Amino acid sequence: MTKIRLFVAFLSILSIACNNQINVNNLNPVSSVVMDSIYSEIQTPHKYGVVFKHPDSTKMIDSPTIFRHNDKWLMSYIIFDGQGYETWLAESETLLDWTLKGKLLSFTENTWDANQKAGYMALIDIEWGGFYEVGTYKNKYWMSYLGGASEGYEKGVLGVGMASTDSLEIAKEWTRLAKPVLLPDDEDGRWFEKEKIYKSSIIFDEQKLTGYPYVMYYNAKGKKDDKADFESIGIAVSNDLTNWKRIGDDPLITRKKGICGDSQITKIDDVYVMFYFGAFWKPGAFERFACSYDLVNWTDWHGEDLIAPSENYDEEYAHKPWVIKWNDTVYHFYNAVGSEGRVIALATSVELKR
Repeated sequence: MTKIRLFVAFLSILSIACNNQINVNNLNPVSSVVMDSIYSEIQTPHKYGVVFKHPDSTKMIDSPTIFRHNDKWLMSYIIFDGQGYETWLAESETLLDWTLKGKLLSFTENTWDANQKAGYMALIDIEWGGFYEVGTYKNKYWMSYLGGASEGYEKGVLGVGMASTDSLEIAKEWTRLAKPVLLPDDEDGRWFEKEKIYKSSIIFDEQKLTGYPYVMYYNAKGKKDDKADFESIGIAVSNDLTNWKRIGDDPLITRKKGICGDSQITKIDDVYVMFYFGAFWKPGAFERFACSYDLVNWTDWHGEDLIAPSENYDEEYAHKPWVIKWNDTVYHFYNAVGSEGRVIALATSVELKR
């Protein structure tokens, strides 16, 4: 009986391999017990409210990224003003009160990214409850960014660019690589990203679980003709932050409709947690998570949302997460859209007084 079972198992594996149907998302799953435990650790039921608005109310704010430098908290974020995206920086000592510092990525002329530069800080310490400081590569700080030449809201060809700076002390223009590092029409571009590539998030993996030290997660949309008119999360890896190799033929996270996007990675004990937002595969926009042991195979959470619209200021959308644990309190920053326009809001694991 044992030999028969082994033979059947061998045939099944051989059949899958020959047909290129190995689904990495089903390998090395995280148990429901562990998923429940992670959910209990990361949930933030107390909505603190709006913590930051861009001073110019005509510009729409988006995508907070929170990190620590020289005993102060910094937040990179993006704004859209009708022309396209630019990237800005704010500062805080408390995580609750934020002050504008200045701009990091601006509009340019006659470049591949002239009107779209939505930046996301790379190489932030991913340890849950850690220091959240930013690592360097070749003595520089790095960010990836959504780039494109066309004016308007995410119009035209969008890809991933890289930029660097020698200091986080002041808000100044970052130095950008001349060419994008990922584009939808790359030779190795996947079917689910042939239309546009949106936000990216890059971590440093000292263990090289993928065989590479740098891992990028990005959300992208395929073409309608390919029946991939939805946003999913993919993965690419690199040795040098410039040359990237995609992994797998299919997305890591997808609902095959609506949006799964804007991932953030943290590590809780031996479990990697991916925060991301979902939208339009059920009403509204809301925060979700998935777990992995190896950065490649992810088990998606199918329970309650981490954050969902419930207040006037986030009644339309509650999405685009950045989550940290500091002094035993979980802080879940997100982009809220509602009665106060497009703002950065906060939910926490314990109730905080204003």
